[in-house]
Amino acid sequence: MTKNKPTYDEAIAELDKILAELENNSDINMDEIAQKVKRASELLQICKKQLHVLDENLEKLLSELEE
Repeated sequence: MTKNKPTYDEAIAELDKILAELENNSDINMDEIAQKVKRASELLQICKKQLHVLDENLEKLLSELEE
């Protein structure tokens, strides 16, 4: 998995991993939390962009079907 451009499924899996680490590790320090929250934010943006592109493509296909 590349850190710069994961697929949607890879991003979701990494988000799940980050969430589990945050929920299950009471010894985590603030720097690690900040780093994980930053990465989660990046992953969410990637997912959001990919979903937006998918939505645009579906809208285009549906409009073509209506013609």
